[in-house]
Parts: sequence; C-alpha cells; structure tokens
Amino acid sequence: MFIQTESTPNPATLKFLPGQTVLEAGTADFPSAEAADASPLALRVFAVEGVTGVFFGHDFVTVTKAEAVNWDHIKPAILGAIMEHFQSGQPVMSGTAQAPAGHAEHDGPDSEIVDQIKQLLDTRVRPAVAQDGGDITFHGFERGVVYLHMQGACAGCPSSTLTLKMGIENLLRHYIPEVTEVRPVAA
Repeated sequence: MFIQTESTPNPATLKFLPGQTVLEAGTADFPSAEAADASPLALRVFAVEGVTGVFFGHDFVTVTKAEAVNWDHIKPAILGAIMEHFQSGQPVMSGTAQAPAGHAEHDGPDSEIVDQIKQLLDTRVRPAVAQDGGDITFHGFERGVVYLHMQGACAGCPSSTLTLKMGIENLLRHYIPEVTEVRPVAA
C-alpha cells in the first residue's frame, strides 16, 4: 500500500491519500481524541503523539498536529497507523456509527433560499475545499447571514477567514441576492 501526502493551506495540517475509499459518503470530523471513539482509524491516528485533529473525506484522511510538533517527527508514525488500519480489515467507522450529515435541516419562509445555498455549497464550494483536505457544512441562514462550519484542514487555517469572506461570501452574494454576509460557527 502506498499512501500519498499533500500539503494544505494550513501548515498544521497534512492530507493523506491511501489510494482507496475512506468514507463512502459524507465526512467525519474528530477535533479531539475523545471524539474518536466511533472510529478505529481515528483512534489509531490519535495514538500518535502530537496529533490534535483527524478528518475523513471520501478518499483522504486529514491530520492536524500540535504547533510545537515537527511533521518530520510524526509523519512516518501517521503513515504507519493509516497503513496498519487498512491492512487490518477493520472498518473506518465502528458498529452503526455513521459519518455525520453535511447539512443542517431548514424549513420555513427561507427554505427556497437555503436550498439554493446548499446547492452552491455542494457543487462549487465543497469540492474545492475537499481538495485542500477539509469541508464546509451549512449551519443556518438568518436575516441574510449564512452560518458555516469549517472542518479538517480548513478549521484553524490562517486563510480560512479570507476563504469565507472573499471566496464563499462573494460567490453566494453573486448568485443569491438575499445573502448579505457569511459567518463561521464553532462545532
């Protein structure tokens, strides 16, 4: 098994590509070791000292490290943990645990606008963000403001505010005049 790695815009995060499917659908975000109970793979990666976050996409694993830790010191152990997991035959998510859905439900007077926002996020934004090892999930729309949650490499990325404000906000405002602003939300 050959696992490729790619840098991301976030210097504290690397994207690992095992060459096979990680999650069939959706994404899974593990911002701490305590949150990783539902995933044998995430638990293995968190066992590497210095790992502070793990994120799964369709065909990648994004790993975030502590600031004081050097990638040269932990990258071989992370590669080993990912390889061991896939060779073990264990599932990525244990038991009946499912990857969380990528959207909050919304109904009411703005449901048509919310559907347009979700469609633009799914077709224009999420694929680009996934290339950088992250994801963006919709959390709400209220009085012209879109609330989004950034995950994986995008969470804590130095350029995430710029991505939200200049990229996503401008895109949404262009296609949906009712959108006036985009704001990040914590998990």
